[in-house]
Amino acid sequence: MTSSNHLYQAIESAEIALKRQKLKQAKLLPLALLLFFAVVFVMATIYKSRYPALAYITAFAEAAMVGALADWFAVVALFRRPLGLPIPHTAIVPRNKLRIADSMGSFIQSNFLSPERIVGKIREFNPALKMAAWLTQNARPFSNLLIRVLSYSLHSLHDGRLLAFLKSTLITELQRIDISQFSGHILESLTQNGRHHHVLSEVLHELQKILGRTETQEAMAHVAAEEISFLKYMVLDKVAGKYLAEKMLGAVQKELKAMQDNPDHHLRLQFDCYIADFVDKLKHDQQFKQRGEKLKNELLAHPAVGEYIETLWAQLLRWLHSDLHRVDSTIRANIMLLAADMGKKLNENTEMQEWINTQCERAIPPIVEEYRETIGIFISDQVKTWDEQYMVERIELNIGTDLQFIRVSGTLVGGLVGLLIYVVAGWLG
Repeated sequence: MTSSNHLYQAIESAEIALKRQKLKQAKLLPLALLLFFAVVFVMATIYKSRYPALAYITAFAEAAMVGALADWFAVVALFRRPLGLPIPHTAIVPRNKLRIADSMGSFIQSNFLSPERIVGKIREFNPALKMAAWLTQNARPFSNLLIRVLSYSLHSLHDGRLLAFLKSTLITELQRIDISQFSGHILESLTQNGRHHHVLSEVLHELQKILGRTETQEAMAHVAAEEISFLKYMVLDKVAGKYLAEKMLGAVQKELKAMQDNPDHHLRLQFDCYIADFVDKLKHDQQFKQRGEKLKNELLAHPAVGEYIETLWAQLLRWLHSDLHRVDSTIRANIMLLAADMGKKLNENTEMQEWINTQCERAIPPIVEEYRETIGIFISDQVKTWDEQYMVERIELNIGTDLQFIRVSGTLVGGLVGLLIYVVAGWLG
């Protein structure tokens, strides 16, 4: 048993002891009134012949005793048999435990768990505004709580069994992926609506810039001069190399410019055909699929992949552990900032509040409706499992004090009614 259970039991025992003490004290008042009016009745009866006015007090005291005893009987009859006598229709609570259990479950199910009441309470509670206020006022405690949860989770993540499971699961899931089909869909998505042409245009632009640089031209001239080395003897190799390089680079740049400016350039159209054909092969060509699967399986089977996953996992845990235990933790600061900012924005944004409240009103009632009967049955079954004495004690401890005040009222009202009857009877002669 955990310490929290011990604490809960201690608190519950203290509450029960306090209720017992209050009930015991409450019972003393009606008992004292009964004894008081009994003494008054005896004394008034003795001296009535000497003081005729005492007849009124005698009538009041007599009726008060009757009212006190009647209410005592009624209160006791709820929980047990008065004086242990087998009087019919007494010990009502223990004799009707099953019916009370069913009625209690049905009552709570019908009156507390109806969708209409739940929606009304949600609107009255205003979850969005309460959430905004809580986040604004408790950003630091919230971040500290989350940090403690994360810190505990980190300790549990340092386990070889978990790492082996994650590594095995990740590799297994990667093995299930059809790499060719997946690549085909990705490439097809990237080329929709001619988006790949934007990339191609950027590449062509960069190529033009590279070919236009002096160092590129010099390098090409040197290569051309090496290829026509027989002109070296006439000291024409460098001149010819530079000329050839300028012509070649100029022709290439011109073609690149044409491709960049003309969306319908034949090389662009060939590029489109090549991409479409490649996507089709990735998605439907069995040879491509087989080669892709072979390459993927060889890669995943390599020990370096497993070691890389382990290294990444260890580095991630180390970084998280280091950051969470720093005074200037980046994660803590970001959580605090996010919570406070979210609370402030939510508090100012009535549309967002309305949206959150609407979602709560829509989401919670169907859940309650689905489980309300189960909750009612659960409450009923719980009450049915109670021992009769336990059930009687719990009910009496919670309503017994109020019942004692009913006995007091019954004593005084009974006395007044008795006095009134005595007066009316005397008036009627």
